[in-house]
Amino acid sequence: MRLRSALPRLLIVVTTVTLLVVGYLYAGYLETRAPDFTFSIIDGRRIRLEDLRGRPVLLQFWATSCPTCRKEMPSLAALYHDFHGKGLELIAVAMPYDPPNRVLEMSREKQFPYPVALDVMGKAMTAFGDISLTPTTLLIAPDGRVVRRQIGEMDFDVLRQQIKEMLTRQQQATDNKKLTAS
Repeated sequence: MRLRSALPRLLIVVTTVTLLVVGYLYAGYLETRAPDFTFSIIDGRRIRLEDLRGRPVLLQFWATSCPTCRKEMPSLAALYHDFHGKGLELIAVAMPYDPPNRVLEMSREKQFPYPVALDVMGKAMTAFGDISLTPTTLLIAPDGRVVRRQIGEMDFDVLRQQIKEMLTRQQQATDNKKLTAS
């Protein structure tokens, strides 16, 4: 008798939990590890993501034809200027359909202060979860977890706060290691 009366409540709980988990998975809120990927930068350098471990990394997949991407460029430049010296790395990854000459031209014209990578073969796009929409912005924590995935226009105030918190935690961890070592 008690089992029958508890069964509907149990079904409601199981359904609710299932919907929450599916919702989080669909929205991309569950943190995943960033792949070890090497970016080809337009200045000829290669930047390996694994070499940036210990620092927060912001990746933005963008296109020269994307109005929102162009709108966000000054905000990305400001983030880079404000936080690069404190440990943030930012890499703008051009989509494979964007002709390299247009990417180079826009990079020179806008004088991007951060590295710009070409993804001519679409390998980065695939490695980071079949990215197809621009802008798509990923924030990678110092331990390599993707902690934010934003498709479309970014709320730079929220992003700025998240980066500040990461850098503060990173500095505190460094200070604690120095204290325990002495």
